[in-house]
Formats: sequence, structure tokens, C-alpha cells
Amino acid sequence: MVMDKLSNSLQDALKKLVGAGRIDERTVNDVVKDIQRALLQSDANVKMVMQLSKSIKERALDEDIPQGMNPREHVIRIVYEELMKIVGEGTDIPLKPQKIMMIGLQGSGKTTTTAKLAQYFQRKGLKPAVVCADTFRPGAYQQLKTLCESLNVPFYGEEGNPDAVGIVERGLAEIDKYDVKIIDTAGRHSLENDLIDEMERIHSISNPDYKLLVLDAGIGQQASEQAKAFNDSVGISGVVISKLDGTAKGGGAMSAVAATDSSIAFIGVGETSQDLEKFEADRFISRLLGMGDLRSLMEKAEESLSEDELDVESMMKGKFTLKDMYKQLEAMNKMGPMKQIMQMLPLGGMGMNVSDDAYEVTGQKMAQYKTLMDSMTEEEMTNPRIIGSSRIKRISIGAGSAPETVRELLKYHKQMQNAMKGMRGGKFNMKKMMKKMGM
Repeated sequence: MVMDKLSNSLQDALKKLVGAGRIDERTVNDVVKDIQRALLQSDANVKMVMQLSKSIKERALDEDIPQGMNPREHVIRIVYEELMKIVGEGTDIPLKPQKIMMIGLQGSGKTTTTAKLAQYFQRKGLKPAVVCADTFRPGAYQQLKTLCESLNVPFYGEEGNPDAVGIVERGLAEIDKYDVKIIDTAGRHSLENDLIDEMERIHSISNPDYKLLVLDAGIGQQASEQAKAFNDSVGISGVVISKLDGTAKGGGAMSAVAATDSSIAFIGVGETSQDLEKFEADRFISRLLGMGDLRSLMEKAEESLSEDELDVESMMKGKFTLKDMYKQLEAMNKMGPMKQIMQMLPLGGMGMNVSDDAYEVTGQKMAQYKTLMDSMTEEEMTNPRIIGSSRIKRISIGAGSAPETVRELLKYHKQMQNAMKGMRGGKFNMKKMMKKMGM
């Protein structure tokens, strides 16, 4: 998941609320200290973290508990709301015909993000096209052209021509019939005068509806300096934080952007072309705290699957057989990396973390599991608990696999089943909590 380390640390902090006999000042102080530590390790601004800590502590101890909530739910709701204030409201880029200018320093992931953004609009039913105006970086033209061709997105560029402004003028005329026109501009190692001049000329000739600044999440708190510099030059409509899945400094970049007049439009959550998400603060914080993001899961399912391929309600009942498990895994694999999908379910927050190994269900492993299931009886598929040593031996021989592989499948099924059960009740009912918080 995005910002795994921060997410796990925050969830560990909230677990103290579940295990506490009562919620008193000492418990609140312990939780707040853990939250402080988690945020500071993610490079979040110290002053902001201290203010957050103060707000959580004061509200948790002084505010009346809303009717229908218990003290644990009350404190978690406060943590959720205060974190929402930090990241701020996201920039809403509407799904309509428009021109978008991509800006950012070299190495920020701007070119890759440009292709991801094109596919984002493509998935939403619009027709995007891309103009390559990065004439500075060697290989930028070929990289963007290859990415666009792989996505079947129309592309315009003039390899070897240094006239970026002319390329934009001709390119926009060439792709005029398309809905969303995305211009990938050049970056530099720093915001130099010639880059500013080129950006301003491209901005003048293209008159974009939106200007998106791409920032590498690893830059941490320096993000605010970049955001301000680009904003002073051409004005920015929103920020895309790239590579958020691969750094522990993401908290710094996000809080720094939120502290400026900018706001986050999209976040890069992986390496594939689909790994760009519209930033919505409520969904992001919900996932960060292990409360899931069922709305995003449903949207992803609608984009990737037919109606009968993924039954989210069935998954949330917390009871499924080996047949059910295989069907759901097969469907979810079509939607993207398993870990991203599973973290949209309210599994991980309160002691129901699934191990990283459990997410690594590759296509090869899926085929292996299918062969094992073909060697099982109907009774074994419906009730895996009856599978003992003798049955494991028979199944492994029938499938041509080692007994350890059968045990691996059964262990995986047990992990997933236990995680699903965590959504239904127990000491801390995530579904109930999400409903109370309007999520």
C-alpha cells in the first residue's frame, strides 16, 4: 500500500484503543505519542505534528462523546478528522474536455505520470491525447511515445526538434478532436530561468485549463519550496505526488503541499499505468488507518470487471469456501496488484493485518492452486477444515505437487477467511465504525 510504514504505525497506535480497558488520559497520551512518532518518521512537519497532537488530546479528553459512539470510536473519529485537516481537500479535476499542462523538475516522474493520467481519463470514458513538449531530456520523446502506444493513446511529438513552443502549437492543432489534451513539458534539475521562460510561453500559447505539478514523494518537506516556485511562475491548479509507494518520506511531501496554497489532485501508487489515483482525502485517510475504501474498490471493479465477476458483499460476509476464494482472487487479480485491492477492504486496522506473503498470489501460483483444487472432493472444497494429513497426501499426488503446497493453500485460505471475519464484528466493528463516520 501507499506509505506502508506510516499506515502500519498508525494502525498499531490505534490498536491500543482496542486493547484498553478504558479510555483515560494515560491511554490518550500513549496513542498520541505513537501517532507523533509515526508522522515524524514519515518526515511530516514537526510544528504541524505538534499541533495535531495537541488537537487530538484536547478533543479526546474534553469533547462530549456523540450519541451512539463508544469512547474508542470517539477517539478514532477525532484522529481521522484531524488527519483530514492535514492533507486538506484535494484538487478536483473534472471528467470533461480540457487541456492539462504537466510541469515539474527532472526526475519527478512527470513523463510516466503523463501517460498514467491519459489512461485515467481513458478508463473514465474520455478520449485523451498527449503532446510531448519535453525537448530537453534525451529519451523523453521515445519514452512517452512508447508508453502512449502501449495504452493506445494518440501521441504527437517531433523528435530532435528543440522548439517546444512550436511543437505544442502544432500538436494541439493535430489532436484538436480529442477530449483531453495533455502537454508534457520539460523539466530541469532546478527551476532555471530558461525553463521558466519556456513554461510561460507554452502556457501562453496553450491556455491550459489545469496545470499539474508532479512532485516526487521522496522529496519530503522540500515539496513546499518547489510548489511555491512553480506557482509563482505559471500558477498551479494542483499537485500530483508520484512514487508514493516507494518512500518513507511521503508524509513530508503531502503535509508540505497541504501547507501551501496548493492541493493534491492525484497520487502515484505504483509502477503500472493504472497506478494513479484521484486524491480524495477521506478515502486516503480511511485506508491509511486500516478502515478500507469500499467506494474506490467498487469503482475499480466497475472499470475492470463484469457484474458477476466480483461480489463485494459476499467477500464482506467473512465466510467463503475454497471455491469462493479462488473466484474472488481471480477477479481481483484483474483489477490490479492484490495488495492494493485487499487494502481497500477494512481488514488491517485492528489486529487483522494480512502478511505480505499472503498478497503475493501470482498468475503461476493461481494456476497451481487451481490444479490442487481440481484434485479435491466437493466436500473438501466446501469445508477445508476436514483436510488432514491423509487427504493432503492424496491431493498433492493427484495434482503432482508437494504436500507443502497443499498446506500453503490451506494456510492462505485460513488467513483470508480470518481477515474477512474481522469486518463483521468482534471488539471493534470496522463496518459499523465506517458507517458512523459517514464513510
